[in-house]
Amino acid sequence: MASKRQSVGTQLSFALYGAANRMARMHKPFLEPLGLTFPQYLVILDLLDGAPLTVGTLGARLDMDTGTITPLVKRLESAGFVTRTRDPADERRVLVDLTPRGRALETEVRGITDKIKSACQLTNQGLDELRRTLEALAHPTSE
Repeated sequence: MASKRQSVGTQLSFALYGAANRMARMHKPFLEPLGLTFPQYLVILDLLDGAPLTVGTLGARLDMDTGTITPLVKRLESAGFVTRTRDPADERRVLVDLTPRGRALETEVRGITDKIKSACQLTNQGLDELRRTLEALAHPTSE
């Protein structure tokens, strides 16, 4: 039996792709004045929750491979937002920490979530439900 043809507009992958692109575009006007890209914003946000972190931990938590996270962190270092130092306990590991300039972004960076929530017209409950659905799709518990 032949399966019913579906247009690209009815595909889950297309809807997710569009939503991800819209989300990144919605962040842009809030991030540009801070001198951050969307991936850099994610790194700063994660570091605000518990720096210093190793490059490997940052990559794992943000679902970015080494080839993505390392140059991103280097650009943040060049901009003066983070420092990279060798872990004294294990020279193979690089620790990433926020500089005072990076920490100074905390209020603005943390405030972006509410601006995005408002722009998406989501309630706290709606936001939590959407996040849980997307996390379950991205990281299923049994594969």
